[in-house]
Amino acid sequence: MATKDATVADLQKQFEESGAVLLTEYRGLTVAQLQELRNSIREHATYAVAKNTLTKIAANKAGITAFDDELAGPSALAFVHGDTVAVAKALRDFAKANPLLVIKAGYFDGKPLTAAEVGKLADLESREVLLAKAAGAMKASLIGAAQLFNALPAKAARGFGALQEKQNA
Repeated sequence: MATKDATVADLQKQFEESGAVLLTEYRGLTVAQLQELRNSIREHATYAVAKNTLTKIAANKAGITAFDDELAGPSALAFVHGDTVAVAKALRDFAKANPLLVIKAGYFDGKPLTAAEVGKLADLESREVLLAKAAGAMKASLIGAAQLFNALPAKAARGFGALQEKQNA
């Protein structure tokens, strides 16, 4: 009983500290395949296998009811503590290579996600790519502004030069 309470407390803590949680079913995967999956998401998440009843209790204690109907069969959770998009991509890519892994649901930013919504999340570009695009857009607008500011004095100088020529003539 004490180990169950400790497991529930640990799971509850992980639910509360994670930016997102993705629920998967791993029926039929080998230990080596599960280790490969863990290694592929290690930078941004931890992958934990837990009993469904304990998972449900811990999730409910953490205020999450999104998984109540999905907890059936051998379930495992990816507790995301880094880039959620990267983890969703890694799970999707692993599921393509290993069809026995099924993404069932998710919980992100205080909202439940369906498996389809987790797929859409995986289709987003990574944080680094989005930041690079934003930086590129800002750089382009700064270059445009600099060119505009440089053009104003040159245009004024040409105007004054033309005015001076007109007065001399």
